[in-house]
Amino acid sequence: MASAITGTFAARHIGPRTDEVTHMLDELGYASLEEMMVAAVPSSIRQRDPLRLPPALSEPEAQAKLRAMASKNVVKRQLIGQGFYDTHMPAAIRRNVFENPGWYTAYTPYQPEISQGRLEALLNFQTMVADLTGFDLANASMLDEASAAAEAVLLMARANRKNRDGKIVLDSNIFPQNLAVIRGRTRALGIETEVTDLTGGLPEGTIAGIVVQQPGNDGAIVDHAEIIAQAKQAGAMVTVIADLLALTVITPPGEQGADIAVGNTQRFGVPLSFGGPHAAYMAVGDKLIRQLPGRIVGVSVDDAGRPAYRLTLQTREQHIRREKATSNICTAQALLAVLAGFYGVYHGPDGLTAIARRVHGHAVRLAQALKAQGYALASTEFFDTVVVEVSDVSATIAQACEAGYNLRRFSDTQVGISFDETTTNADVAEVAAVFGVVLDDAEDTASAIPATMVRTSEFMTHEIFHSIRSETQLMRYMTRLQNRDLALDRTMIPLGSCTMKLTASAEIEPITWPEFAGIHPYVPRDQAAGWLELIESLEGWLAEITGYAAVSVQPNAGSQGEYAGLLAIRGYLDAQGEGHRNICLLPSSAHGTNAASAALAGLQVKVIKTADDGSIDVDHLDALLAEHGANVAAIMVTYPSTAGIYEDRIAEVCQKVHDAGGQVYVDGANLNALVGIAQPGKFGGDVSHLNLHKTFAIPHGGGGPGVGPVCVAEHLVPYLPSDPLRDEAAAPVAATQYGSAGVLPITWAYIAMMGADGLTRASQTAVLSANYLAKKLSGHYPILYTGNGGLVAHECIVDIRPIAAETGVSAEDVAKRLMDFGFHAPTMSFPVAGTLMVEPTESEDLAELDRFAEAMITIREEIAEIERGEAELETSVLRRAPHTLAAVVDSNWDRPYSVEKAAFPVPSLKVDKYFTPVGRIDQARGDRNIFCSCPPVEAFEN
Repeated sequence: MASAITGTFAARHIGPRTDEVTHMLDELGYASLEEMMVAAVPSSIRQRDPLRLPPALSEPEAQAKLRAMASKNVVKRQLIGQGFYDTHMPAAIRRNVFENPGWYTAYTPYQPEISQGRLEALLNFQTMVADLTGFDLANASMLDEASAAAEAVLLMARANRKNRDGKIVLDSNIFPQNLAVIRGRTRALGIETEVTDLTGGLPEGTIAGIVVQQPGNDGAIVDHAEIIAQAKQAGAMVTVIADLLALTVITPPGEQGADIAVGNTQRFGVPLSFGGPHAAYMAVGDKLIRQLPGRIVGVSVDDAGRPAYRLTLQTREQHIRREKATSNICTAQALLAVLAGFYGVYHGPDGLTAIARRVHGHAVRLAQALKAQGYALASTEFFDTVVVEVSDVSATIAQACEAGYNLRRFSDTQVGISFDETTTNADVAEVAAVFGVVLDDAEDTASAIPATMVRTSEFMTHEIFHSIRSETQLMRYMTRLQNRDLALDRTMIPLGSCTMKLTASAEIEPITWPEFAGIHPYVPRDQAAGWLELIESLEGWLAEITGYAAVSVQPNAGSQGEYAGLLAIRGYLDAQGEGHRNICLLPSSAHGTNAASAALAGLQVKVIKTADDGSIDVDHLDALLAEHGANVAAIMVTYPSTAGIYEDRIAEVCQKVHDAGGQVYVDGANLNALVGIAQPGKFGGDVSHLNLHKTFAIPHGGGGPGVGPVCVAEHLVPYLPSDPLRDEAAAPVAATQYGSAGVLPITWAYIAMMGADGLTRASQTAVLSANYLAKKLSGHYPILYTGNGGLVAHECIVDIRPIAAETGVSAEDVAKRLMDFGFHAPTMSFPVAGTLMVEPTESEDLAELDRFAEAMITIREEIAEIERGEAELETSVLRRAPHTLAAVVDSNWDRPYSVEKAAFPVPSLKVDKYFTPVGRIDQARGDRNIFCSCPPVEAFEN
């Protein structure tokens, strides 16, 4: 196998060289990778035939293929609108953030001391969104506008205690994709919805909440004050789906009395990219802060009293709430939120308002000219969209397309024209010409915004939105924030179950090409031929890799892939007359989103105990099936297990559930240990979701983007998520048919360049690296679980509990001390409290693995000093970690250990040292004192 990848892209993706692999195998006592895998993986599930994938391509060959596909896309000026608009990403932001691995390879900021730059950028985003919407608080992003709207509906349904059993009323002037996703989400939970024209008032009946869109589907700006007042009088809550750019010039939802605002920030400098990824948002008043789904950045202090950012209200995280979760949001769109936030910093409120006025002026100018020529408009009060009656819709759209413009087919008699930041005066004139109208040269136009809806309040008043105007300032600000973080460009991120592997430059570069980035998700299919070819081939490759019949890439996060898979199971069971099956079996070690997704799919969770070796307790499974078998819809299992082992009896477990009439969901979170080794669709799975941001090289981006394709067996194919613009049986889970298509070229390139041999070698090397670290550390720390041959899979769990019992040193102490060595902490206290789960991935070379082992062994000796009574826990180098530069240069150093021990515990750190910008953060204080908008600059001066 080694010779098969020599000199290929795979050889550059995989960290250990051939001699290093030999050394690691010698340490473990195996002659080859194949021998090790035979020992580790149960023979009953091992893949016998190699993957049937095309021969591996070189980087130039892969880029040429991608260029060829991209050239089949037809780039027009996109005036379709409907929630997606062309925009200019400032070159400084594109180069310094979007294309910068210091930003796109960072992990979710669960360890805040090494995430201060990213957290500040996300707090800028939150502050901008809260100000624009007129609310007290916004979260740090959602997945897309449609799913954010669905989350808002669920929030109203549970937060409205007065009308909890009431229906949700959806205004008929909401974008159709938003309606489709909302109705799918509510149908799964049995929440009644009604679609009606709310300009005519509230319908009869008890109402829990209403949803309106501003501007509406037809572009109209409506003063919702009266309907909001009616809703409040009736005890209903109110959600407004609001265009963020429009809110610079129209009255925000918070000032009209709404409870929730949601929407998309795509037009804040993020490319169209055939539908995503784009950061959605949700903003609420202070009464709903503690029920807000998604992540929230707040402010606490570190151990020196300095302000420090962190994720606040951590108890809402789904891995803690499990089946009691009210949302299954796990991956958000952090990188895209960072981009939108920097766009706001770059332009400031004045710049954003100027863009909005220019866009509005274009729309008004066209509307006035059309009216003067006798055309009828759907609305005379609008922001950027003009909907006009025409005699022949198809002919008008075809003529516009010939002129280089895509218009929206609004109805059988109407077309829509939506202008954006990229629109020029010449564009307006050419579009007018399509309608036989000649524009004059006049620039001055009246406003089409109703007088009652003109915004008068200030927004984005914080200094950060006013102090950076030159590119020099912006470049330095972005670099300063980047340098406060610890991402994969600096160090291994050994997070178990998160697979922080390399995203190669050759993989990510194509997503910026205009032929991919400039395509609207609702263009005619012949304009997206390249996209469709790429997606079809990628879905086929993923089906081959997993052993399933078909794949949908629509889910835009792993959590959404789980949800889509469970909906497919429910749809199938309903069609079989077994809709009564409503129980989902889950191992106690399951990922938290499994339970959350099951709850949102309307299933009841029953937990299977874990055996002493970390595997499923099959006897307890038998007992649960004996008691509930007739009502079991599915079991959700992760393989290799969350305990980091290849369970021997997985095929038996699958068969037992099938015999009881249930379906088997194999969570693909740990597929990095299976590709080329075993196929879930062949050893018992009916459905799996994958994480392209884990196994298939899409970058984590500080907590998103993610893509969670759902893979199904033949009988579940009809129940894959549908196109949200077509009325089909299966519910869509995202606003566009192919979800976050914009990042799919990354995975396409990864698979194309790795080939079957490279992908298999990557899985083998991931397992080798994990076992090598487990062996190196086992003489110093207990390794909690091992499988066949005493081997782990692609991750190992280091048990800190005996140490904690003896010394008081916690897993958190070890995690924070690792920061002083320049390492991101492993996964902490999951799946077992008081442990650290380590996953090195295949991308790390032997030197980096040894560097991590050296750090952990050094820390163990520091723990031993406490055991021997040579150090007190509370004043130890462990409890006081991490150590900032400010601390170690303080002339009043008074700690009972040396500066050298604090900052340079191993010699290599004297050459290349990362200092955390803050010390250990007070987490409890942050939750007690929620501070979720940008603090004043003065707060940091002391």
